Amino acid sequence: MKILVIEDDKNIREQLITLLKNNNYEAISIDDFENNMVEKIKNIDFDLLLLDINLPNQNGFDICKSLRGEMQKPIIFVTSRTAEEDELKSILIGGNDFITKPYNKMILLEKIKRALKQNNPVNYKELKVKDAILDLHFSLLKYKDSEVELTRNEFRIMYYLFLNAGKVMTKEELLDYLWNDKYYLDENILNVNINRLRKKLEEIGLEGFIKTVRGEGYQI
Repeated sequence: MKILVIEDDKNIREQLITLLKNNNYEAISIDDFENNMVEKIKNIDFDLLLLDINLPNQNGFDICKSLRGEMQKPIIFVTSRTAEEDELKSILIGGNDFITKPYNKMILLEKIKRALKQNNPVNYKELKVKDAILDLHFSLLKYKDSEVELTRNEFRIMYYLFLNAGKVMTKEELLDYLWNDKYYLDENILNVNINRLRKKLEEIGLEGFIKTVRGEGYQI
């Protein structure tokens, strides 16, 4: 599992990375806080985010709120703030958990373990991206008061796109995923399924939900 650390204090950041690596996690971090943090985070592949609140130029709460519009990966706030209203706010804007510095290492590791378990798609009944919902039990795509049934191949494609929301997925990545999951499609059949999906999405008001990134692939 890959954990992204966003902490502007270099010593604390390095301690967190060491702790994570010593407990068999892959740890990565951002140490440039000058530009748009949300865009930087969206372009990184990770499974869980450890996020400070007091950051240069941007507030951790604002970052979390922006990310929640596009991804559901777990976010744990690791902060020096101790006020109850901060913890409440972290929950209300979509944070999965909250721990204050100086933190107990074992408690932090347990919070990470639980957040990752809760975020495991195997435990989901549905995935949500923006206002679109993919029902994993009945292979339905829902939007507002409408829904549409998906074929097996359509569902597998949407499932992979939902898991990687915000990222550009190449045709090669999609085909490799479908091949490995024994739902083999060649490129022509993939194109046909994408076109059918787009028509179904339009029927329930989700026109343009699957974007084609010219020369790269698909993105939701």
